[in-house]
Parts: sequence; structure tokens; C-alpha cells
Amino acid sequence: MNLLTPDPGLLFWMVLSFGVVFFLLAKWGFPVIVKAINERKEFIEMSLLSAKQANEKLASIQAEGEKLLADAKMQQKEIIAGAMQEKQRIVQAAQDEAQTSANQMIEEARQSIQAEKEKALRDVRNEVASLALDIAEKVIGERMKDDAMQKETINRLIEQL
Repeated sequence: MNLLTPDPGLLFWMVLSFGVVFFLLAKWGFPVIVKAINERKEFIEMSLLSAKQANEKLASIQAEGEKLLADAKMQQKEIIAGAMQEKQRIVQAAQDEAQTSANQMIEEARQSIQAEKEKALRDVRNEVASLALDIAEKVIGERMKDDAMQKETINRLIEQL
């Protein structure tokens, strides 16, 4: 038996078994395999299409999110600016009110001081007039004959007061 030359009987049975196996595979095996491969191919294509759509959706959602964030920041700036203006207005109004109140209090104090001053002057005038009358009564009552004596009496009366 030679190893390099095949036996014709063996070759016949090998070709026959290969043909039967090939026929069985071609009839029932290959269609199932081809169908599975085609289904897998369609699944992969659908997955790629879904991934592409998801990517586009994600990009649009991200763009929308960035737009909303920019709008929120703009609104925040507007709110802060409005709050600052309102704060300035309130502070200015408070300062104006405080200034008006202070001016009113100063004016009332001036009027009160003026009234007290006038009252004190009236009291001093009344007291001086009363003292002058008392002195005049005493000077007239003593009826001094001499000017020097009158001056001495007036000085003594003033010291007594």
C-alpha cells in the first residue's frame, strides 16, 4: 500500500459521503445558516440606525440643554440686575426719608430753641423790670438828697439782689 496514491474504493466512498453530506447541508443546513446570517446582518443594521438616531437625539437634547442653560443664565443676570436696581431705589428712598426726617427734627429743634430763647428773654426782661421797680421804689422811698448817696444806695441794693 502506497501512502501517496489513494485506493479507488476509498476514494469512491469518500466522494459519495461528501456528496451526501453536501446535499444534506445544501438542502437543510445552508438555508438556516444563511437565514441566521441575514437576520444578524439586519439586526446589526437596525442597531446602527438606532444608534445613529440616538446620537442625533442626544446631540439635539444637548443643544437644547445648552440653550436652556444660556437662557437661565440670562434670566439670572436680569433678575440680579433688577434686584440691584430695586436695592438702590429702596436705599435712595430710605436715605431721602431719613434726610427729610432729620431736617424736620432739626427744624423742630430750632423752633423749640427759639421759643425757649424768647421765653428766657421775656423772663429776664420781666425780672429786670421787677428789679428796676423794686430799686426805684426803694430809691424814691429813701429820698436821697445827694447824688453820691443815691449811687451808694443803688449799688447796695444791687448787691443784695
